[in-house]
Amino acid sequence: MLDLGAHDGLLGRALLADQLVAARIGHIVSSDVSPAFTPDVVADEEALPFADQSFDLVVTALSLHWVNDLPGALIQIRRVLKPDGLFIGAVLGGRTLTELRQCLLAAEEEIRGGASNRVSPFLDVIDGAGLLQRTGFAMPVADNDARTVRYAHPLRLLSDLRGMGETAAFANREGPALTRAILLRAMEIYTQRFADADGRIRATFEFVTLSGWAPSPDQPRAKRPGSATVRLADALGVREHGTGDKAG
Repeated sequence: MLDLGAHDGLLGRALLADQLVAARIGHIVSSDVSPAFTPDVVADEEALPFADQSFDLVVTALSLHWVNDLPGALIQIRRVLKPDGLFIGAVLGGRTLTELRQCLLAAEEEIRGGASNRVSPFLDVIDGAGLLQRTGFAMPVADNDARTVRYAHPLRLLSDLRGMGETAAFANREGPALTRAILLRAMEIYTQRFADADGRIRATFEFVTLSGWAPSPDQPRAKRPGSATVRLADALGVREHGTGDKAG
């Protein structure tokens, strides 16, 4: 298994802690773009240094939102998978930090008369499914789940993001720098718009789960529309109703 964007290896350790899972996985190779995490291999997700068809399984947990060329990274992942190998990835979805994004835009528009994006873009679940198809994965699936985290103050949220190394890092920043006045005004707007009755503010994190298989000749394939030889009503043991029939 390749643990791509492994960071400190938390996912790999969690998998190996289960003896049955560990026996099925066998050997885990950890890879990360940062040598500070001391992974097995220091590698860029967009240029993986592994031979074709090296892994049965590739997993990645919350690292692909930093990739500049996501389709290229998915192509690299498919390349290193063996035929019928599985890819499972969790990425941050488009609703992530929507409250913070709205407040920063509103504050900058109010003070400057114009605004620049201050929160990194994230993947939409529909786009994720399309990307898996475009990059050659078989039987692609994309699903999403959102979680709400509450904070005593918006500055606590910013402190967490900084501590996680998850502040925005655009390659080409557009517009002037964010000022203290704009930031403080954004925090005020955040408290006004997104505070609960107890005064704590909400922050949304959306997780998009992607999965797909490297193509293989023995995989199941969808039949051509209209080629069925068995009626669904017969298979279910029910009476078929025409489209003009009334229900019941």
